[in-house]
Amino acid sequence: MANRTMVRLGLATAFAAGLSMPAWAERIAVSVGDNPQAVVEVAADGDVVVFKAGEHRGPIRVTRRVTVEGEKGAILIGPGQGSVVTVSAPGAVVRGLTIRGSGTNLEKMDAGVFVEKTATGALVENNRIEGNLYGVYLHGAENSIARGNTIVGIEEGRLNEAGNGISVWNAPGAKVLDNSVRFGRDGIYVITSKRNVFSGNRFQDVRFAIHYMYTNDSEITDNVSVNNAVGFAMMFSSRLKITGNVSDGDRDHGFLFNYANASQITGNTVLGRLQPAERWTTGGTRGKDDKEHGLPTPDAGEVAQGSDARPGPTKCVFIYNANQNKFRDNWFEGCEIGIHFTAGSERNEMVNNAFIRNRNQVKYVSTRYLDWSKDGRGNYWSDNPAFDLNGDGLGDSAYRPNDLVDKVLWTAPQAKVLMNSPAVQVIRWAQAQFPALLPGGVVDSHPLMAPPARPKTVAEGGRP
Repeated sequence: MANRTMVRLGLATAFAAGLSMPAWAERIAVSVGDNPQAVVEVAADGDVVVFKAGEHRGPIRVTRRVTVEGEKGAILIGPGQGSVVTVSAPGAVVRGLTIRGSGTNLEKMDAGVFVEKTATGALVENNRIEGNLYGVYLHGAENSIARGNTIVGIEEGRLNEAGNGISVWNAPGAKVLDNSVRFGRDGIYVITSKRNVFSGNRFQDVRFAIHYMYTNDSEITDNVSVNNAVGFAMMFSSRLKITGNVSDGDRDHGFLFNYANASQITGNTVLGRLQPAERWTTGGTRGKDDKEHGLPTPDAGEVAQGSDARPGPTKCVFIYNANQNKFRDNWFEGCEIGIHFTAGSERNEMVNNAFIRNRNQVKYVSTRYLDWSKDGRGNYWSDNPAFDLNGDGLGDSAYRPNDLVDKVLWTAPQAKVLMNSPAVQVIRWAQAQFPALLPGGVVDSHPLMAPPARPKTVAEGGRP
């Protein structure tokens, strides 16, 4: 007992001095059939509680700065109520476990791992968290980290009754890194936070891959969204750095900006895919509300005709009341609409982006003119039939993605039946001869003749 007391005193002194866990920290085994909570409670700061292979019955609460880890094959199963693991101690670690069996109460935020506000700097890493309402919930835990976890949410039932893979609430400095999330509501949902970093994560079969609400001064880098309703939704947030992300075959939007301001969006890729008809008629991932956060829903005129397949996303980028953002070096390919610009968005910069094989490159309904070029350089448009007689890499004439006929079609989609009529051809000829007839809208004064290099996806050897 005396030796154990001396060890504890040594640990206390080391931690008070801000040192890392000493080599003599005790490792305490939890065998199948033991009471896991009782074992965790006797552990002292710096100890490692090791769950042996097999099924263990939770829940557990971690109230000291200990490491709770599992050997290969260690499974912690909750009783179907509350959270399976609750962490309240600063600097605590939960790693290497398979975690199942949370409750299903959204109001109580039942989760596989719930990290409370007091658990500053807590680490949740390399776990497999499956079938829980929420996967990991960082609830006010400043500088906490969720890293390298595989999270499989609830696949059955109504989408609105599912939780998120990873939720972050008011957790300044929290990081979500290199996780894989499938099923559930949103991959990562963050609200009322700041200085967060979400990087290297992969999302599939959820509603929004990453969903930002009222979160500022944060980074979203090198994430991959595949086969979701929306890739990256930035709402009511400012000063974000959004770099190197990929939206591959998402259904509605690759990127959505709603009241998102003063952000840098660089080096991102949206790749459209033909979507089977059932993804549109069923709402994709187990159904979806007709309206999200008051945003207008796609109308019939924005969706290609035919019942077999449609290009998705409907919009590579949707910008709605978003201001002073800089879009550079992005690649938008294969969508129904390359970029939909609407509802009072002001002072956004579009330079050196590539718009490739979108059915409609731009939708912007306004009488105002927007010039999408800066310092003598614009964007690449795959449908631009321009010439470059002086060989400077820029088109000799401005590119206009929309004309008067487009504006008519947006306001009256039924007019599509007249597209091949002589009257429409005369209108377009007249606009070409007399540019003053052109309506306000987007113009690129210095279009690029060749696209900038497309950022590589992870599958192609790009950044993980």
